[in-house]
Amino acid sequence: MLSQKSADTVRATLPAVGAAIGSITDLFYRKLFEAHPELLRHMFNRGNQAAGVQRQALAGAVAAFATALVERPDVRPDAMLSRIAHKHASLGVSPAQYPLVHRHLSAAIADVLGDAVTEEVAAAWDEVYWLMAGALIEIERRLYAEQGVLAGGTWRPWEVAERIQETADVVTFRLRPADGRPAPAFKAGQYVSVQVELADGARQIRQYSLTNPPGATVRSITVKHVRGGTGPDGEVSGHLHEHLREGDVISVSAPYGDLVLDARDAPLLLASAGIGCTPIVAMLGDLVDRGHQAPVITVHADRSPADHALRADQERLVTKLAQGSAHVWYERPEDDWPAERTGLVDLSGVEIPEGVRAYLCGPLGFMRSVRAQLLEHGVRPSDIHYEVFGPDMWLAQS
Repeated sequence: MLSQKSADTVRATLPAVGAAIGSITDLFYRKLFEAHPELLRHMFNRGNQAAGVQRQALAGAVAAFATALVERPDVRPDAMLSRIAHKHASLGVSPAQYPLVHRHLSAAIADVLGDAVTEEVAAAWDEVYWLMAGALIEIERRLYAEQGVLAGGTWRPWEVAERIQETADVVTFRLRPADGRPAPAFKAGQYVSVQVELADGARQIRQYSLTNPPGATVRSITVKHVRGGTGPDGEVSGHLHEHLREGDVISVSAPYGDLVLDARDAPLLLASAGIGCTPIVAMLGDLVDRGHQAPVITVHADRSPADHALRADQERLVTKLAQGSAHVWYERPEDDWPAERTGLVDLSGVEIPEGVRAYLCGPLGFMRSVRAQLLEHGVRPSDIHYEVFGPDMWLAQS
C-alpha cells in the first residue's frame, strides 16, 4: 500500500507529472539506451521505439498505476499489471533489471521537472515505482515458476517442422522442440516470444499467438509480414518470411499471456480483426476439444476474403461446435457478399445472449468499437477481455 504521506504528494503532483509524462518517458529511454545500447539491440522492439509507441504505452501504464494508488492507497492494483508481467516473462526480464530502470527513470523525472522534484516528491514517486516494480517482480516470479524456468531463463531451441503459406502476407510455422524435451503446456489464447538474429547482429524479439489448441503435438504460430504503413516494415516478421524454412532452428520462449478462456460452459463471443484471428482460432480448437455446449459467436473483420488468414480453420471449427455461429465483415468483398456485412463490424443484427463473455483481439480502434457495441447490448465491462499485439496503447489513449 502507498503511505498516506506519499499518497498526498503523488495526488498533488500527478497533474504535473501526467502533463510531462511523455517527455519523461522519452528522456528515460534515451538515457537507458545510451547507457545500455545492448537492450535496444537485443530486448526492446526497435520498431516500436522508432515509432514512439513504447514510450506512450509506458506513460499510460505509469499514469494509470499512480492514479489507482492515490484513489485506493490501501490496495496495490496488481490486476492491471498482469498483461505487462506476462510480456516481461516472455522477454526474459529479470529482477536485476528493475534497479536499472529506476535509476534512469528517476533521472529523467528530475531532469524534466527540475526544481519541482523536491526530496519529498522524489521519495513519493520512488515509492510508486517500487510498488509497481515489486508487484511485477512477484507476478513474474510466479509465471517463471509455473513454467519451471529460472527468472529470465525462458528460451529454448525449436525446429520448424512445416511452413504453410496462408495468404500473400501470412505464413504459419509448425514448431517442435529441438532439444528433445517435452513441449511446455499452454492455454488457448497465449503467445510465445520468438528471437531471431538479424543481418546487423541484433537479436530482436516479437510475440506471436499460438494458433493450435493445447492438446496438439506441435506448436503453431501464424505470422503476418508487417509492411510499412505508419512505421517501418517489420524486422522480425520480414526475417521469418524471407529466411525461415523447414529444418531451421529458432529460439522460442515458454508460453505466456492472460487472455485465456475460463472453464465455465458459458456463452462466448470471440471477436477478431486481421491477424487478431490467431488466438481466436486456438480458442475455437480448445472449445471443440472440450465439447463446449453453450453458444459461441465468432465475429471477424478483414480487408477481403483473400486477406483473411486461417479462414478455413475458423469455418471448420465453428461447424464442429454444438452452438457455433460465424459473422464476417469485409471491407472489399467479392462476388455477391451481403451489403450488411460489408465495411465495419456492426453487431446490431447479431443476437447477443445473456451472460456472454467476450474476447477481443485486433487493432485498437476495432476493439474499442466492438466493446462499445457490447456495452450497448448490456454486456458487463468485467466480461469483456482483450489482447493487444505490441505495446498496450489502450491505457495510453484513455
